[in-house]
Amino acid sequence: MKQYKIRITPYNSKYAEQTVDMWRESKEQAIGQKEIHDFENHVYFLNHILPEQFQIDLALMDEEVVGMIAYNDSEINQLYIHLEYQGIGIGRTLLDKAKAQSSRKLTLYTFEVNEKAQRFYENHGFKIINRGNENEENLPDIQYEWTSK
Repeated sequence: MKQYKIRITPYNSKYAEQTVDMWRESKEQAIGQKEIHDFENHVYFLNHILPEQFQIDLALMDEEVVGMIAYNDSEINQLYIHLEYQGIGIGRTLLDKAKAQSSRKLTLYTFEVNEKAQRFYENHGFKIINRGNENEENLPDIQYEWTSK
């Protein structure tokens, strides 16, 4: 099995375009629809809106963005892994960091159509607490919760 040298680091805006590229490709593949916001608005959201309430960490391999997570002590807002690097533990590593820095409970939303994400979260201790919430993509979603033992 190939060994990957992944480094987790706080978000730096020098990675903005790479992060948004990876995020958009991963999300589009997961939900089967194009991103509704244009690229520049997405970069603005990453650099100016998301950091107001969430810690953002990147997973880097060399200097390539292969994953990102946005979280605070009670919620995971975004978690995306580069399509070519899914299934090798990057998501688990980012999720474990958010769990370790949580208030012993985390909630998150994922799209109902994203069965891969559902399996991932359920395999990592998250339980469904709500369904059918509204979002700007107009897709049914699922709210999950994790509680520390």
